[in-house]
Amino acid sequence: MLKHIPNILTVIRLLLIPVIVVFIFIGNYTSAFVFFTISGITDIADGCIARKFNLISNFGKLMDPLADKLTQIATLASLVFTNIIPVWILLIVFLKEFIMICGASFLYGKDVVVYSRWYGKLATVLFYIAIVISLLLKQFNLNDIWRNVDLGLYSLALVATIFSLIMYVRDLYQKGFIDKQDLNKEVTVDKKEKKKK
Repeated sequence: MLKHIPNILTVIRLLLIPVIVVFIFIGNYTSAFVFFTISGITDIADGCIARKFNLISNFGKLMDPLADKLTQIATLASLVFTNIIPVWILLIVFLKEFIMICGASFLYGKDVVVYSRWYGKLATVLFYIAIVISLLLKQFNLNDIWRNVDLGLYSLALVATIFSLIMYVRDLYQKGFIDKQDLNKEVTVDKKEKKKK
């Protein structure tokens, strides 16, 4: 039973996404905050249990980061559509995730693992704090000073996101996630095939 706990927590996190979105759209920001916090706790518990008891599975490798991304994007999109945060925040996050997906597609089928770094985790934490503050600001109708603080946190989160993307692309090439020799071989093979034709 223990071996399934991390995956169960991941599934719970996925099921919480529509709950959080609905509460934001109906204006129940306290409930949205509570369920968003529960989602964050399950994320932390999931990772801790999986690492401590060596319960890392293929399902978890795929679905855990997917659950994180879907939770973040769905929540940010809901905040944009309810005019709580500006749309440019969501657009930058979308662009970053699109590039990450393209990179993952390139590595599909290769024996490669791209590990998460501290700057990626920092971006996630900053987004989490910023979203929580957004929900609390809306619920309690706090003043513009706090709104500026919240916008500052989103800006820091975006800086960390862009930095993590740059480092991700750099690591793919410089640290061996992409085998430069394999790339050269592919190019050479293509040239030989063209000459034969």
